Amino acid sequence: MKKFLIAVSALTMLGGVAMSSAQASPSEDLKQFRAYFFKKFPGVKLQDYANGIYALDATRRFEWEAMEEFPPYEDGIEVGKKLFEKYDLGSCFKNGGIGIKHHYPYWDKKTQKVRTLEQDIMACLKKKGVDTKAAKIGWKKGKLAAISAYMAYTSRGKPTSVVIDSSDASMAAYTRGKTHFYAKRGQLNMACADCHMYNAGMMIRGNLLSPALGHTTHFPVWRRKWAKKTAAKKGKSGPLDGFGTMHRRYGGCNKQVRAKPFKAQSEEYRDLEYFHTYMSNGIKLNGPAVRQ
Repeated sequence: MKKFLIAVSALTMLGGVAMSSAQASPSEDLKQFRAYFFKKFPGVKLQDYANGIYALDATRRFEWEAMEEFPPYEDGIEVGKKLFEKYDLGSCFKNGGIGIKHHYPYWDKKTQKVRTLEQDIMACLKKKGVDTKAAKIGWKKGKLAAISAYMAYTSRGKPTSVVIDSSDASMAAYTRGKTHFYAKRGQLNMACADCHMYNAGMMIRGNLLSPALGHTTHFPVWRRKWAKKTAAKKGKSGPLDGFGTMHRRYGGCNKQVRAKPFKAQSEEYRDLEYFHTYMSNGIKLNGPAVRQ
């Protein structure tokens, strides 16, 4: 771990300053972001980044493709679909909520805030009179993640198309998200970029670090780690075990660098998702997906 942190610090000093320039426009950021990864992994095509670590490691890709033949998230998607239909959520969204996830998150001119898909799902549930607390619908996993996963599934193959509004407030949110991505935090003094840019493709604790490019295309995800943890806690496994939203993962990353996580759907994480997702613009969605 000590060697890993030394490597992180060195690489950050060499490459991080240019990438975190606050003066660049979103389109310039996107161009630089892609160029960084194209140089780092010259054999990986843009669309392959939707596959995360499986675009980098042939052995892991083989195992992942085998799992995708009988995907462990399949039953969870069916649960999400039933909940979507039960609560008539399609009436709250454009196109009946089908094939729209690639436009999320977006800048809401009315509230002057970044809006995520999970926020809009929860708002629709409350509009329908659903007592989300009684129904045990939380922000990070379970039923909400399943509904989001179903909606993501209907958007497979559509390229990420997040629009950064040109207003001052929207640009401020984008810049906050960008700053969060590159900022050091926690007792380990690490940033999102340390693991998922400068050290992408390296090993840590037996895990391969995934590239940030394409990260958001496969969320919500089904993680083996989450499934095992939930099953062990309950003493049995269920169709929603293993599902998690993007903000669940953000919180987990913060904990891993020994930083206090923000609440799911906090402004900090929504702004981060705004920047983070824009960096994957043009890459087709393939969520939900299996991850380690």
